[in-house]
Amino acid sequence: MRAAFALLALLGLMSCSRPAAEERATATEPPGEAAAAPRSVELSEAALREARLEIVEAAERSVPETVQAAGRLTTNEEATWRVGAITDGRIIHVLVKVGDSVQKGDILARMYSHDIHEARAEFRRARAEAQRLEAAVDFARRSRDRHQRLYETKAASLEQVDQANAALRNEEAALASARIELNRTRLHLVEFLEIPAEDPASPGRDEDLVPIRAPAAGVVLSRDVTPGAVVDAAHDLFTISDLSTVWAVAAVQEDALARLRLGMPASVRVQAYPQRVFAGRVLRIDSRLDPETRTVSARIGLDNRAGLLKPEMYAAVDLDAGGTQPGIFVPQSALQDVNGQPSVFVELAPGRFEARPVDPGRTLEGLRQITHGLRPGERVAAAGSFVLKSQLLRATFEEE
Repeated sequence: MRAAFALLALLGLMSCSRPAAEERATATEPPGEAAAAPRSVELSEAALREARLEIVEAAERSVPETVQAAGRLTTNEEATWRVGAITDGRIIHVLVKVGDSVQKGDILARMYSHDIHEARAEFRRARAEAQRLEAAVDFARRSRDRHQRLYETKAASLEQVDQANAALRNEEAALASARIELNRTRLHLVEFLEIPAEDPASPGRDEDLVPIRAPAAGVVLSRDVTPGAVVDAAHDLFTISDLSTVWAVAAVQEDALARLRLGMPASVRVQAYPQRVFAGRVLRIDSRLDPETRTVSARIGLDNRAGLLKPEMYAAVDLDAGGTQPGIFVPQSALQDVNGQPSVFVELAPGRFEARPVDPGRTLEGLRQITHGLRPGERVAAAGSFVLKSQLLRATFEEE
């Protein structure tokens, strides 16, 4: 009996305390509408005049159908050169740094090579042989002429004249071969190694070192050598690229491949110049699909004579697929970031605005497309909308 009375008493206490607890919870927890941050702003006529708001209508216009893709900028492979040494040797001087602009034929570095001594030794041997054979030809010619005169006076036979002519022809043929070898060794020194064929009067001058030259005009993108380094002809020492044109490599999704074609126009934007569009055309479409990203790379040629675009910049690419579609556009200044969301301030009544989250799309002629959250004809605040954002943030802080 005592246990039963104790249980009844406990249940009575719980039933009495539950309404009080519920009442306290109701008093301390605000309803959902009160907890939500305010989304509207109201300005007086005087505040409106002071803010100088520009109210515009969301306009519907036809826009080209595009294939959108993310990409990055890279050098034009057809205008990029990897420069190495033409022979083995040791680097004595490096004359350029990364970022330097060079012209075709500029000397990038100078190197010492044993090939210089070997080539000059071959040149000296070839020159001596040519000189010896020139003397031999001269002797054979005089001998032929003597036998010819003797034959005319009946003092020599025709066979002796023929033998003299044959000896002259042999010596002339040998001289021709020697001169070819002499020219080869000289060209190897002068045109291939680009050093004087003769031994210098003052050894150790820069003219006696093999130059490494720029094959074309461009910018030095990499320098993989320092003075004193031993190099061979199999390694690249410098990378030079003509940055007057660059490529944008766009990763196009698999479902858009059917709309890709060579030569299609493209619009490229980079973060450094968000309001600027760089026009180009598709130059190449890779034949292989990336198995991990399920995308195909499209290379787009861009004019970069102004030097604004840099390799490895990230890019947003719009490929003109042909045809048009309707879109809703507002001025770029109408977009404001409200609580981490792109938003526009829609006019509900004179002086009263609602901050409405939207999904922005492409940029076109200074306007921004709104793909979701806005209807054509709705009036939004453009220039001066940051004032409405400030008022909204102030109201949010006061609520808190």
